[in-house]
Amino acid sequence: MLLAGLNTHILIQHFPGGGSYCLNMSGTLFAGLLLFMLKVCNGEPTYAGLQRLEDSRGQNNHVYLTPRWALQLVNDSLPYSRADRFCRGQFSSLVSLDQSEDQRGVQELLQLTVVRTPVWVRDPSKADSRPVAFSRQYLQFSAFSFPKESHEGFAHINISFPALEAVSVCVRVQWEPKWNDVSTIFSYAAPVFTNEFQLRGQVNMHGRVLLALIIQGKHLPYKASFWNDGAWHHICVTWSRSSNLWTIYVDGVQKDMGSGSETRRDIYGDGILILGQDQDSFGGNFTEPFFGNITDLNVWSSCLETRHVHALNSCSAITPKKLFSWNLDLISSHPIVKVVQALLFCPAHQQMELQGCPTVQSQSNLPPLLGLADCSDLQPFICKSRKERFQKMKELSESQSSQPSAFMNQLIKLSNMSQPVLGQQPSGINNLTQAMVLLNISVQALEETQEELQPEDMVSLVQLLSLTSDVPSEPSVHSENSSNEKIQELSQHFISVADSIISEDNALKWQAIKEVVNGPMDVVKSIDQMVTRLSSRLTAETDHLTIQSPNIRVEVQHQKLEDESKGSSFCGPETEKHAGLDCISVPHQKIQDLHNNGFYKLTLVNTWYGSLRPLLSLEENITLEPTVTDGSQRYLGTVLGSSVISSTVLGDNQPVSTEVQIQLQHRVQFSKDTMYDPVCAFWDFNLSPEAGGWWNTKGCEVVSKHQAFTVCYCNHTTNFALLLQVYETQRSPENEKALQVLTFIGCGVSLCGLLFTFILFVAVGVPKSDRTTVHKNLIGALGVAELLLMCSDWAAENQAACFVVTALLHLFFMASFSWMLVEGLLLWSKVVSVNISEDRRMKLYYVIGWGLPVLIVAVTLAVSADKYKADHHCWLSVKTDTIWAFVGPVIFVLAVNAVVLCRVVMVTISSANRRAKMLSPSSASKMQTFDLTWAVTRPVLILLPVLGLTWLCGVLVHLSVVLAYGFIVLNSFQGLYIFLVYAVYNSEVRNAIKRIKEKRKALSFTNCSQPTSFLPSQRAPVTSWNCRQPTPSSPETSETSGPTSSTSTSLVIKNGQGKPSDSSHPSNGLFTLLPSGKRYRSLWTKTTRSRNSFFPTAVRLLNSAC
Repeated sequence: MLLAGLNTHILIQHFPGGGSYCLNMSGTLFAGLLLFMLKVCNGEPTYAGLQRLEDSRGQNNHVYLTPRWALQLVNDSLPYSRADRFCRGQFSSLVSLDQSEDQRGVQELLQLTVVRTPVWVRDPSKADSRPVAFSRQYLQFSAFSFPKESHEGFAHINISFPALEAVSVCVRVQWEPKWNDVSTIFSYAAPVFTNEFQLRGQVNMHGRVLLALIIQGKHLPYKASFWNDGAWHHICVTWSRSSNLWTIYVDGVQKDMGSGSETRRDIYGDGILILGQDQDSFGGNFTEPFFGNITDLNVWSSCLETRHVHALNSCSAITPKKLFSWNLDLISSHPIVKVVQALLFCPAHQQMELQGCPTVQSQSNLPPLLGLADCSDLQPFICKSRKERFQKMKELSESQSSQPSAFMNQLIKLSNMSQPVLGQQPSGINNLTQAMVLLNISVQALEETQEELQPEDMVSLVQLLSLTSDVPSEPSVHSENSSNEKIQELSQHFISVADSIISEDNALKWQAIKEVVNGPMDVVKSIDQMVTRLSSRLTAETDHLTIQSPNIRVEVQHQKLEDESKGSSFCGPETEKHAGLDCISVPHQKIQDLHNNGFYKLTLVNTWYGSLRPLLSLEENITLEPTVTDGSQRYLGTVLGSSVISSTVLGDNQPVSTEVQIQLQHRVQFSKDTMYDPVCAFWDFNLSPEAGGWWNTKGCEVVSKHQAFTVCYCNHTTNFALLLQVYETQRSPENEKALQVLTFIGCGVSLCGLLFTFILFVAVGVPKSDRTTVHKNLIGALGVAELLLMCSDWAAENQAACFVVTALLHLFFMASFSWMLVEGLLLWSKVVSVNISEDRRMKLYYVIGWGLPVLIVAVTLAVSADKYKADHHCWLSVKTDTIWAFVGPVIFVLAVNAVVLCRVVMVTISSANRRAKMLSPSSASKMQTFDLTWAVTRPVLILLPVLGLTWLCGVLVHLSVVLAYGFIVLNSFQGLYIFLVYAVYNSEVRNAIKRIKEKRKALSFTNCSQPTSFLPSQRAPVTSWNCRQPTPSSPETSETSGPTSSTSTSLVIKNGQGKPSDSSHPSNGLFTLLPSGKRYRSLWTKTTRSRNSFFPTAVRLLNSAC
């Protein structure tokens, strides 16, 4: 399936998308693309053992099968990074030795193949994901500035150089963008030879700085290059007499290498090293000046390795001792040259460890020897894949070999190949030119093939995309003709091939190849990697580039960061009429933060994938914790419910992490009896790496939910989507509406009941006791909680108000349950003797009833204020542990009160048994059953509302809608129940009300005893009264309380002014005018204080007075 080597000439006459050109390529051309990688020469063993595989060049590789894995030894020697790329291209990975099974398999494989050289393996402790620069890392250096106004500027290194058999020079330069002529970065001249060692550069027509070395008078070609973008670049050059090889590195990457002079001698000593000028004579006659800035020049008397250069580029220290270290005190300069301060960026791209890359080496009759080697060394390597994957690839290979598909036949025709070539080429695609050719003929074959792709074709195309995405973005020495225009054409072809693979029509074919390819997200990873690598070249001539296909849309944006940088937004295409768009944006403030952190150039790579949902929906059910946990719905599973959208942010060409906001449309239709809850997620390639990754929700949260779309916030950049948790509705919409209405009505009725109960307790003069005090506090807390609950829906629209209401609801419901606990403790103190004074007891009750809820709410807010409130209603979040700040104390209160109730019932039953024994035997047997039943029922009915035990049925509401109605009735009408039990049928309240009524009737009866006329004569005893006598049937006349008084006296009921006197005060009216007023006043006091009725005595007093 990989690319077979073929010596041929290929004429490509037409490229889709415009233009035609002839590419004449001799030597190795990977034209056998989409042909299978492995040819299995001997039969597949049914047991663990060795197989020999032959590639297209007749070279044997070997595969060792263990019970679970296939270990392939590739005899072609490659550097570590390319070996890793080759294994990933084969849908496998470099083997690691962290498992004993792998260690035994590698040992057997190396011994059977008699390979004694070191072999690349993977270090399991290193993560495969690329590191991300959260902010730029800078070091400040003093630099020399060579102005363009003068050609005389130079700097002289004032040290003595010995003869050198090897030398390495590293320097950081900032090139003058407007200078294109030849410039000398540094020149070393010896007394006997001037052009001993020199580095120079010039700018070509494409805006690239080309570098060349002069070694012992030999001028080497201009090949290594970098963009003249005004940024700092790190350049290292090395040379060794023993190998006679030189190398040029730019920004930590090897750009050019070759053989040096033919003399094979040391570099002469006692020379002069000059910065910024070419020495036509020893220490003078300067020409070809350099314009720009130079700093951090260091010299070694050894040839640095690639890993050392990587470390230097990232501002890390290395172990080789320096011959010269950058120090301005050891440098003298021309007056025109100025010293400036430079902030140098330390890249955050992935680096090789200084100690090298891991290897394993076979030993006779001994365990393999682990070691380290230079990562640039050429070594064989071992790839590891699942055994099932290896066998499936063999089946596909045999199928394609015996009967090529229509696509493959068309590809062979376009490639001028007479027959399929099976083989493998570990070197893969070495440059962009090869990638262009292969992608072009693939696109042509796809367009000209009428039949659909077969599973083996898709495997080959996925492999092609993976290999192409690993091609270095910088043009190689032999491919300078790959202009930016061709790079855009390559990108378009890449997206076209990817689009054909992830089309919805191929959903079943992805199922057929799932044992080989991890899934369509492998294609997403290749697209992301390819576009990111080429982003700097795609935006070289434009700040905005869009590449679009039916199922994929890619947008690359480039902007320079300034003080007033704007935010960035990207949206996918309109997929349906009147449907919303999928969008992703980086907030303005986050881009401004990047600018404040030192970045000056920003590149955003955004991609939209519209066809991944059907492909990924065929995967196994996504496992996530249900977000709806109130029991109203039954969790069915989680599915992908939107398109996939991705974002990659590059700051100064380095990946950076930033926060993004995503809006994704819902793409799934559900039946009426199901509902969904969206969850924001991203594809994590490091989660289950053997399976290619899995969905993760870390760092993402839902901002808002709507009928057609959901808005998400994530604190990083990657590939995002919506996961919809599907629920079966346990209750119909009609039941839900009825329960809401019933709850509102019940809370309203309860609130009224609690209010009337509280008023009665305060107004009617119920005797003060600890029991009534506890009742009042419980009623107050529960009433406020019910009122807040009724208003919570109105506060949900305002986040701040909703947060306050949530905290108050938490506080007053906790206070309600705390006073329910106090009710239980008080009842226990009545049932079980407790030696504690009433004052001290009430202080403790107040601490429990109000102090404990305040403490719980305060601690909860302090610990988890950001996770305190639920997303869409004013209550505690059930998605976090915050809900336990309410549920935990409630469970404790209900458990304690349940124990109290059981104890009360036991005491009541015991009392009933004692009463039954005191009765006569005949009546005891008849009354025993009734008494026991009433002894159990009465305390339960009385104590349930104040002990809160009706909340225990809340754990069962998810089982039946009937239980939900029962829970609503029992708890929303709790206030009404308290009103009936503790007010209407409370003997203390009824007696207090009765006393008030008696007092009012007595006052009214006394006031109505005033005469309607007054005769001043003493002989006129007859007086008319403006009231009537109570009827004999009246309750007031049905009782007697002693002998009736016979005293008769004339009454004066008007004052001196002829006005009726005020009888509302004891000093006026009846008690003022009666001759025995003192006697009757004491009778008034006695009767009003008595528990007996005042009205019979009053009636008798009135009759006697009349």
